[in-house]
Amino acid sequence: MNYGFIKTACATPTIKVGDCIYNSEQIVSQILFASQHTSSLVVFPELCVTGYTCGDMFLNRFLIEQAQQALKHILLKTKMLSIISVVGVPVAVDDALYNCAAVIYKGEILGLVPKTNLPNYNEFNESRYFTSGKDIHKVIKFADQDVLLSSKLVFSCNQIKEFKFAIEISEDMMVPCSPSLNLVTNGKATVICNIAASSEYAGKSQYRKDLVRLTSGKLKCAYLYASSGPGESTTDAVYSAHNIIAENASVLAESVKFSENVTFADIDVQKIIAERRKNNNFTSTSDNSDIHYVDFDITLRQTRLNRKFRKYPFIPSEKAQLKDRCEDILTMQSIGLATRMQSANIEHLVLGISGGLDSTLALIISIKALDILGLSHKNLHAISMPCFGTTHRTKSNAEKLSVAYGADFEEIDITRSVRQHFIDIGQSEDDFSTTYENAQARQRTMVLMDVANKIGALVVGTGDMSELALGWATYNGDHMSMYAVNASVPKTLVRCLVEYETYLVSAEISAIIRDILDTPVSPELLPPNSNGEISQITENVVGPYELHDFFLYYLVRYGFSPEKIFYLALKTFEGDYDRYVIKKWMQKFFIRFFTQQYKRSCMPDGPKVGSISLSPRGDFKMPSDMQMKQWIDRINEL
Repeated sequence: MNYGFIKTACATPTIKVGDCIYNSEQIVSQILFASQHTSSLVVFPELCVTGYTCGDMFLNRFLIEQAQQALKHILLKTKMLSIISVVGVPVAVDDALYNCAAVIYKGEILGLVPKTNLPNYNEFNESRYFTSGKDIHKVIKFADQDVLLSSKLVFSCNQIKEFKFAIEISEDMMVPCSPSLNLVTNGKATVICNIAASSEYAGKSQYRKDLVRLTSGKLKCAYLYASSGPGESTTDAVYSAHNIIAENASVLAESVKFSENVTFADIDVQKIIAERRKNNNFTSTSDNSDIHYVDFDITLRQTRLNRKFRKYPFIPSEKAQLKDRCEDILTMQSIGLATRMQSANIEHLVLGISGGLDSTLALIISIKALDILGLSHKNLHAISMPCFGTTHRTKSNAEKLSVAYGADFEEIDITRSVRQHFIDIGQSEDDFSTTYENAQARQRTMVLMDVANKIGALVVGTGDMSELALGWATYNGDHMSMYAVNASVPKTLVRCLVEYETYLVSAEISAIIRDILDTPVSPELLPPNSNGEISQITENVVGPYELHDFFLYYLVRYGFSPEKIFYLALKTFEGDYDRYVIKKWMQKFFIRFFTQQYKRSCMPDGPKVGSISLSPRGDFKMPSDMQMKQWIDRINEL
């Protein structure tokens, strides 16, 4: 239970319909198994103590009594375990029978939650036996304990305030206004447990999975769905033991169907709360007075986090998704630029082309925008501006790529004008200070702006979101443009998009782009080394972009604390970077992120293409005077 992670499980035991003693032993066995794997919460299927398919035998007194005795057995056998179990059991109250979830912990029943919506169609006949628990709220005697029976219970952990779970049962998820809506919005539950008995037929598993996934996304919660398995009667249907654990519209774990199993996943309740806080529409729908909270204490255990985190959180891991994502982003960028050109009544573009990744992506977007508008590629004026740090490799690639795409290419050497500027301000050419570097960047921007004015064009920006996060841009130099197409594209994604383009173009263009991809990232503002190669490699100065993009994602997207980001980075980059290196670059990231906000406060327009952006007009608003001391002090303590 580190940083809001709760290890959870969905379990489908091997059962025999109507054999409550046998079934209780199987349930106990799986509770023990889940506990051994350090789970804090395990969810079982609907009516698993008796079996869901008992039919009219649910009306038999003996079966109901046996179910109660079986639950007492489960309580006895698990009272020394620090794990909460949600078990399906029939509960008789006076002249009614309820289909219930029993929430048990350390030998006690924390509450009984009855099913609200009873299906009575196709193979389901629940109204024949059970009564809806929609309006019941009373204390009853069950398994020799006084227990609250209510459909509006939220179980709240005293040790982890974000860990609040509630129950709905099978069909409850299927109805238009499910109980979980009230339990989440008014009860503030972050976890919904669904004990289900969903029969199988061809195609249903995908529908079920989509429904669980989308429900978790709509309600911004974790959703644990445990369903009955092949041990149920096959008289009229087959049950597949399809268990699913989802969180915020993502499936974390899914069982192999038709096999009794225990499925594990680490859910993140802090992440769920972060999502809700960002969305000001996630509010109570009514007075929450009908919600009853059941507090419980849980033993906090150090558990091994089995959940995997992507090294590149801005890039999909699946190949099919990656293709679609690249297509979407390239289209959004080019549509954004084309729309800006139309709005400004401009038909020409000016782009500073360096032979690096960012300007390559900006060139690709510019060409696509011209195609959308039906304009000639010659309307893109690509300008190479070599100076002290320009190498033959990048200069050559800039020209070859521009010509290959059919752009109007021009070289304007700025060396003489920068030297004159050094004379004007008394800057020595041997002083490789910030002034030496920035003077070149600002001269390039001035050239681009003035050429754009001269021909009635729009200057396309090349800087990416990672550079904006780090402030790795010259203020009023490459920091500025008339439309910044890469403004919400992090460096790791820039590389991905540029590489994707190699599969869409001719062999000639592809070869040029692949050489650009192999070129070290550099602003080329310091002289080359003795071999004429790049001497100023960005990642040697500010750190690896894969780390910075990881820090950026979890800081801005979810507002995680420095400790949690560090914890996730250690796990994710294990074997790539040691603790010292990750901490070093994390310190660098936070220092630069805070001190360079003033550059983001006046960044140019640019399209948002992903889940986050640093535009002060959109996603991210932070004063330039925000103090970083507390964050840096906390990182230093790690």
